[in-house]
Amino acid sequence: MRAWSNWHWNLDEVFVEINGERYYLWRAVDHEGEVLESYVNRRRDLKAALKFLGKPMKR
Repeated sequence: MRAWSNWHWNLDEVFVEINGERYYLWRAVDHEGEVLESYVNRRRDLKAALKFLGKPMKR
């Protein structure tokens, strides 16, 4: 159980351009720098954020 107390993850949001259009790249990264989940979406709104956060929280 001691190892689990040091485990944490962060949410990262980056703007990227794909074919001249702006997209939002959301990533969940753990404390070791490994990407747990990534999600690319055209919109930056509550619905997109909740959809993304639902996947890593289930794990």
